Amino acid sequence: MENGWYVDGRCFNCDVARQLAPGLIAEVNGRSEVVRQPRDEAEVAAVRAAAFACPTRSIRLADKRLDPAWDPFPVALDETVMLCGHNSSHTAGANAYLVRRPGGLLMVDTPRWSEPLAARYAEFGPVTHVLLTHADHAAHGRRYADRFGARLCIHQGDLDSAPDADLVPSGTAPVRIVDGVYAHPLPGHTEGSMLYLVDDRYCFTGDSLYWSRADDDLAVADAVTWYSITEQAASLARVAGELRFEWLLPGHGGRIRLPAEEMARRMRALAGRVAGLAPRPVDFTAVRW
Repeated sequence: MENGWYVDGRCFNCDVARQLAPGLIAEVNGRSEVVRQPRDEAEVAAVRAAAFACPTRSIRLADKRLDPAWDPFPVALDETVMLCGHNSSHTAGANAYLVRRPGGLLMVDTPRWSEPLAARYAEFGPVTHVLLTHADHAAHGRRYADRFGARLCIHQGDLDSAPDADLVPSGTAPVRIVDGVYAHPLPGHTEGSMLYLVDDRYCFTGDSLYWSRADDDLAVADAVTWYSITEQAASLARVAGELRFEWLLPGHGGRIRLPAEEMARRMRALAGRVAGLAPRPVDFTAVRW
């Protein structure tokens, strides 16, 4: 069993490692630190996953290199959704997902780009769509879409970040992507933020909302709002009474599965809380992961 895990100085506090290895990697003074070495094989696997997801490759062993055979990604979250891993520094370390559909796979946001990674993801089947939640996560969208022969989707409000997108929803009305998959525009974090709802079960939220482990509840990163917290409040008020889902799958922050009725209740409560927020300066250190 390996010991000597540590986080080097390149960490920019994206939270990815802490999602994958809770209790082993924690936030200390505004960055991730290994607070305890793994004690069993399950904990070793968790730290290895964190190391391969880390966008800066900051999670390291003192006396050896990471063995590519340890790379677990993509990791199945259930029978439909896989976590891509290999988060990109060009998307601030955002999570990306593969979604199994009858007609092929969807990729929601993107991991870092490399041809070997793209080939690995393609082994699970043809990828028909690359769905971008907003501008911050668009960095590798065109390369993955071209590699897969897939259609690239982004909202009109964020089109400057992917000007050659193939699908460009506009306004605030839901848009059908394929059977069972809808894009819901949610301006707020950025002008063109969207979430994607799949089969009324999975909700891919980008940076519009996430599960805060600190608060043990749904949250928005109002301290990192590039467009308008007022618009985000209006967006949440519009969809909170309509959306039904069990899985909350964000770009940043915690993932969680809850009964649909409980999730709906928490969504309504979140909309009420966000309605009371005032604009504030951007401050990454104020986010409560």
